[in-house]
Amino acid sequence: MTLSTPDSLTPQGQGPLHGVRVLDLSAYIAGPYGCSLLADQGADVVKIEPPVGDNLRKYPSSLESESRAFLGVNRSKRGLALDLKQPEAQQILRDLASRADVLVHNFRPSVPARLGIAYEQLQEINPRLIYCAVTGYGDAGPLKDKAGYDQVLQTMTGMCAMQGKADGPPEILYGSVVDYYAAALVASGVSSALYERERSGRGQYVGVSLLRSALTMQSARMIWAEGEPREVGRDMRSGGITGLHPTREGYLYISANTPHFWAALCAKTGLDELAANPRYDSVRKRAEHRDEIVPRLHEALQARSAFEWEALFGEEVPCAAARTIEDMFDFPQVQAEGMVANYEHPVVGNYRGFANPIKYGRTPGPAPFAAPAFSQHADDVLAELELSSEQIAALKAQRAVL
Repeated sequence: MTLSTPDSLTPQGQGPLHGVRVLDLSAYIAGPYGCSLLADQGADVVKIEPPVGDNLRKYPSSLESESRAFLGVNRSKRGLALDLKQPEAQQILRDLASRADVLVHNFRPSVPARLGIAYEQLQEINPRLIYCAVTGYGDAGPLKDKAGYDQVLQTMTGMCAMQGKADGPPEILYGSVVDYYAAALVASGVSSALYERERSGRGQYVGVSLLRSALTMQSARMIWAEGEPREVGRDMRSGGITGLHPTREGYLYISANTPHFWAALCAKTGLDELAANPRYDSVRKRAEHRDEIVPRLHEALQARSAFEWEALFGEEVPCAAARTIEDMFDFPQVQAEGMVANYEHPVVGNYRGFANPIKYGRTPGPAPFAAPAFSQHADDVLAELELSSEQIAALKAQRAVL
């Protein structure tokens, strides 16, 4: 991989990570989507699954033939299934790792050594390998071998307690936010390790955990000054006005923290006297007196629907009518930014899905393609190891490769 290619020689449509080979042994969301983010940037990603497949394939889905979640987090990868309990499959993986730039897995810390794929073992055969381990809690400490899941970590780290109302129970944030942020850390960590390798010539271990992800997301809250009591205000929901509000039809999210936006909100809703009242002339004051302000605002918002208010506020008041994810497929701004692509899958058929999370002006990534069917590209990947068709057939007969 070369990071200093002159502009005139940079291949178009291949992405900044073109030429990087990634082996994705991970399952669920965090590791797999991190690898999809690398694929979006041009990396050649091979998804390696066990004989039973990635557990995400079995998640509930209204698609009969495949899991919607699996398709969504595994785009632009080639698929290969290996039974890593068999020595022959372990050797194939080592051969692949000897030629790869990156390997990502989400095994518990004690598992890789048993399979012969621990960092130290693979480093001996490929000193340039970037080895990314995605865990629940890290690779040290009393919880290192405990399985980690998004909403478990949300609950453990205070996210749910902060999300809930002051007088109510904790609330889960649905949408796997910890997993997806961990995926971003995977892509970021791997990319920076590849950059460092250009200077040192050496690979390294990269550790990402759901615990790190959950706490990283709360960096603005995770501040405890010397002398402060345990229970201090850490709520980032500023001003008492910021949030979802009911309208005549539907809900509207409003953010009016600056003096300009606060004045515009009051003017647009006919509440000019609130803007003129010195009791409410700062974010902190409005937070203190939210019980006086919010009922007035809710009464005023009943005059129109959420979409009507959104149009009326325009650029003067930051807001959004509450929509469904279905609305995003044809949303003009999403279309204008090229965030939806058409995919063709050998089992599901044609479908539309998200694409292009990052925009590159000079080195745009390759066109995305559908997540692989189970072991869809086994023959192609094994052929790159210069295995003959007879050798591949023998491995399949032994069920080392599926």
